[in-house]
Parts: sequence; structure tokens; C-alpha cells
Amino acid sequence: MKNALTGTILRHAGLPSSLGKLRDIRMNDPSLAAVLDFDTPLLVLHEGTTHGEGPVWDQARNRLVWSDVISRRLMAWHPDGRVHTIIDPTWFMNGNALLSDGIMAHCEHGRRCISLSSGEGEALPAITHYQGGRLNSPNDIVTGAQDTIWFTDPVFGIHSAAEGYIAEPELPHRSVYRYRRRTGELTRMADFDQPNGLAFSQDGRTLYVSDTSRAIGGGTHHIFAFDVRDDGHLDNQRTLYETAKGVPDGFAVDARNWIWTTAGDGIHILDLNGVCLGFIPLPEVPANCTFGGTNGRRFFIATKTRLLAIDLRI
Repeated sequence: MKNALTGTILRHAGLPSSLGKLRDIRMNDPSLAAVLDFDTPLLVLHEGTTHGEGPVWDQARNRLVWSDVISRRLMAWHPDGRVHTIIDPTWFMNGNALLSDGIMAHCEHGRRCISLSSGEGEALPAITHYQGGRLNSPNDIVTGAQDTIWFTDPVFGIHSAAEGYIAEPELPHRSVYRYRRRTGELTRMADFDQPNGLAFSQDGRTLYVSDTSRAIGGGTHHIFAFDVRDDGHLDNQRTLYETAKGVPDGFAVDARNWIWTTAGDGIHILDLNGVCLGFIPLPEVPANCTFGGTNGRRFFIATKTRLLAIDLRI
């Protein structure tokens, strides 16, 4: 199968709709009141996905890129309201990341790889195996220091025919990996039950990883934190947060080092110690989120069927 740029228009330019104001947000800390208020609207930028995931802000092209895993599309939203496909069909793309040189990296369930694209057309596999075994199904991806790519590799894409192709794992572990682009070195950094979302603190000294095995019958629904040593290795693993409902699928770290994580009931906002500063209830379970927009204050949320947004005050 060949990935092709089709540029199919999914939404024409126009203003977003609104699901109403955030009247039911919970503020546990007064610092959150400077960022959100009860009159902030919850915007609907796009509707019609079947499993929205992997949002990433593409500053150079002034757009939000995200995946529809089950419908097998990579899409772009523009500030004028237009939405179009970038790659259609995909190999069940999930997480996406923008690299320093403008190349986009994608987590693919179908080909069980990390692929690279120009952000406009065909994606080519770049990372496929670890020590002779095929990867499970890469899920989420971020960039790190010294031109590295970090990604999680659970089994979700080989566990469900809706999200990939059912297969037996070739690796005896589910791990977080670091890939050095300059040398091609792939290093297994940490093992989990089912690693999912990941993000760095603003200074890159802390890595956060969620384990969401609860989604397929396991027991974990937690975010863990690691110290990142000077040599890039991880140390001092600790539990940061546990979601009571659902799992912390994907999350993002803002300029304040607050962690905005998805959960079964909405978005939980945490400080760097895992203390919950507040909560935004949502009408649909969110899968992942990111920050972007022209001023960096728009908070994008990918749910199953919608791309939502909240404009923060500061």
C-alpha cells in the first residue's frame, strides 16, 4: 500500500462552534484562575473523526496536525477553520512529532514503526526493529536534547484490529526508547506494562511517561516521572499521578511546567509534583492534547470524534 497526499478538504474555512462555557471547571489552586475562568468557551474546531490522536502544533506552517487512527488519516487544521488530509490512507498513525529540521515523525501501528515525512506526503519507515525483533506498535513520540527522538512502544496496535493488525509480539518487553538521529542508535530506556504518553519538562531534566494497561485489562493508569541525567539516561523513577477514571492517555507540559493530562472524565491539570491544580470536565473522553496557536496559548484536545480547543488567558 502506498501513502498518498490527497489534500481532501474535510472542513471549509469558517468560525468554530462552541459547546458552551467552562462553568463546571474545578479550581483547586488560585493560580489556575489566572489561566482559565468560568466564561472560557470550549471550542469545536472539527467533528467527524473516529479516533483522534497525536496532535502537534506545526509553527512553520501555522497549523495543527493530528491523526485519526481508525479512519487512517493524518490531517491538518488551519486557523481559518480549514481541515484537510495530509496522508490518506495511513498505516494507522497515532502519535506525531515535529523535528528540529521540519521533518515530521509518526508512530505507526500498522507497519509497527516510526516513520518520517516532509509533513506533506508519503511517510517512510525509519525505526522498525530493536535487537532483531520488530517493534510492538509505537504509540506516542516526542523530541529530546541532542537531536533525539523518544517514543513509547505498547501492544495496543497489535491487540486490536480496529487500531492495527493483530499479531504476536516479537519483543518480550514494552518500553520507552531513545533514538539518536545522528548515529542511528536505538536505546531501550525504561520498561513498563503498557507505556503510552510521554513528555519532557521545559528544561528537559524530567521525563513523564504514562502507563495505561488498564485500557486492555491491566492495572496501571498512572503517570510516572524520571530524572534525566547529564548522559541522557533515566533515574529516580517515581509515581506522579493516578487517574480515578479512565487512563492518562496523552498529556502536554506548558511553559509553567504544569502537566495537562487526559483522563476518562476530562483534563486534569497538575503541577510538577503531581498535585492537581484543577480539572476541566469534557463531554467526550479525550485521547491527547497539545499547546499551540499563534501566541502559544491555545490548548488543543483530540477526542474520539472531535478536535476541541480552549484559549487560555495567559
